[in-house]
Amino acid sequence: MTTTIIIELNKLDADPRNVRKTYDPAKIAELAANIDAEGVLQNLVVRAGEKRGRYYVTAGERRRKALLLLVEQGKIAKNHPVECKVRDGANATETSLSENIFREDMHPVDQFEAFSTMADGGKSIADIAAHFSVTEIIVRRRLALAKVSPRLLELHRDGVMTFEQLSAFTVSDDHERQEQVWDNLPGWDRHANRIKSNLVTGEVASTDRRVKLIGGLDAYEQAGGAVRRDLFDEQGGGYVLDVALLDKFASERLDKVAAPYREQGWKWVETAFARPDWIFNIPRIYPQEVELSAEDQADHDALASERDDLAELIDNDVAGDDAGQRVAEIDRRLDELSGKQEAYRPDDMARSGVIVFINHSGKAEAAIGIVREEDEAEETEDDANNDGTGSGETNAAGGGNIGAGKSGPKFAHPQALIEVLTAKKTAALRVELAHNPDVALAAVVHAMLLRISYGGLVSEQSALQVSITHERMGKWIKQPADCAASVAFESLQENYGHKIPGNPADLFDWCLAQSREELLSLLAYAAAHAVNAVEVKYSDRRNGIEQANQLGRALKVDMTDWFETTADSYFSHINRRGIEQAVLEAQGSDAALAVSAASKKAEAVLIAERRIKGSGWLPAPVRIAADPNAEAEAEAQSFPMAAE
Repeated sequence: MTTTIIIELNKLDADPRNVRKTYDPAKIAELAANIDAEGVLQNLVVRAGEKRGRYYVTAGERRRKALLLLVEQGKIAKNHPVECKVRDGANATETSLSENIFREDMHPVDQFEAFSTMADGGKSIADIAAHFSVTEIIVRRRLALAKVSPRLLELHRDGVMTFEQLSAFTVSDDHERQEQVWDNLPGWDRHANRIKSNLVTGEVASTDRRVKLIGGLDAYEQAGGAVRRDLFDEQGGGYVLDVALLDKFASERLDKVAAPYREQGWKWVETAFARPDWIFNIPRIYPQEVELSAEDQADHDALASERDDLAELIDNDVAGDDAGQRVAEIDRRLDELSGKQEAYRPDDMARSGVIVFINHSGKAEAAIGIVREEDEAEETEDDANNDGTGSGETNAAGGGNIGAGKSGPKFAHPQALIEVLTAKKTAALRVELAHNPDVALAAVVHAMLLRISYGGLVSEQSALQVSITHERMGKWIKQPADCAASVAFESLQENYGHKIPGNPADLFDWCLAQSREELLSLLAYAAAHAVNAVEVKYSDRRNGIEQANQLGRALKVDMTDWFETTADSYFSHINRRGIEQAVLEAQGSDAALAVSAASKKAEAVLIAERRIKGSGWLPAPVRIAADPNAEAEAEAQSFPMAAE
């Protein structure tokens, strides 16, 4: 039998039979704020304590703790009256367990709509936030979610749409446009970022390189630009609404960077919002090394010596407070002096130009010494206007023709003889290279780096006919940022890109100067570009793909370090049968049964993701296959042949 009575708070104790043992202090604080505003909405369930007049709280310990917190805050008295239901203590454990198990949190969509109803009723965002002990940004997010198309909200209710996908629709208030984007995107491509980009086609995201160049969204907004904020972007991102104004600001910033080049004597200087692809397909000129003046060299040596002394003092913790600032000043001056050690020849500058563009990081960068087709055409025309009485010339083979100067005609070797002589030179080079592994290593690295680090279209070539094929993964990995391995490899490319010389003509001498250890690292880096284990429908590389597994075993690759089986990465892209088989293989028949019982595929996908999470299970195509020979050997050892 249950009776309802009023009990003073200081006479209520925690029940040792209460099955809930863990409490989140932050959640208790939120509940206390709600009780302060609304009171206790659900009675506590108690049983008689061991001491007369005291009671154990069998169900409602969170409410008791929240009330005690209000006592600490001075908002209620210690003997605050609490309405309780008194039950027989014989079934205390069952009562506590029932309350905790047979409860269901309200669906998030119901919560969004309830917040919206309160706001429509006149409650301010600040009042709602205080009432439920949440931040104002959380309230704004829930109100924004409530404004998503009712049809899409229902999809989220039914488990067809994830919360991340739903939140992406808050960047637009146009319900018709929201539904159109959802319907038009294929199921495998309904990522949050893709949804956002389709909804804001006339706007520019805060991640755009132009926005980064001018100092970010805040700088643009302070300059008078209109902004649409993305409430679900933890970095405070959003969208630029006035694209013309953004372009104006970005152009002004680029022009400011380009101004010094326009005064240096280049034939032309242009600006662009991104590095043009065509600059990789045309020649470039590079600076020549020059010696510093005696005054600059003396300045350089003195600064370098001072920096070494300061570094030693800093390492020994005996430097003055201004030592770090002085080191920074010295570094800036040394960079200036280093810049003087390279210079472009005036005649090279007169036939080439500079493009100042925005790189991927949002920084202004200059591509210097670009020789366009029209520049070469003009140079050829100028040469044609000369009198043609030049000195003797040699061909590309280095000696095919012997110039006789102005006094007579040139001698030309017969082509057949040139081929015989250069073939003998080739044979000699092969023998010598075979006996010198250090130079051979440098030569191979040089040939491979020419192909992968300079776009493969530079005029420089290697004497070695070593080729490397680099298949770009962009056609399959649509969002590299979501692939841990793609991010790691891009980081490698950036690191090595800063290490090797910018002028391909300097690469071979640079390689010769490197240690064997460094060359082996570069060789591994270059060889990594050629790895291709992609299984396409029609391919003549089946054996090569199988060898990729052999390579993976040699490298001891653990694919769980690079791939996690989730709804987005796998389950959303296969049918129900495939989902069930995956869960069956990973977690057994009971888990697979839960998947098969799901009424919709979206529900099955979410169940599979939860079941697989943390198990380390991987789809077969992404695994490093085991060695079949080792498996056969292990099986033979397990089942030896019977003695004859």
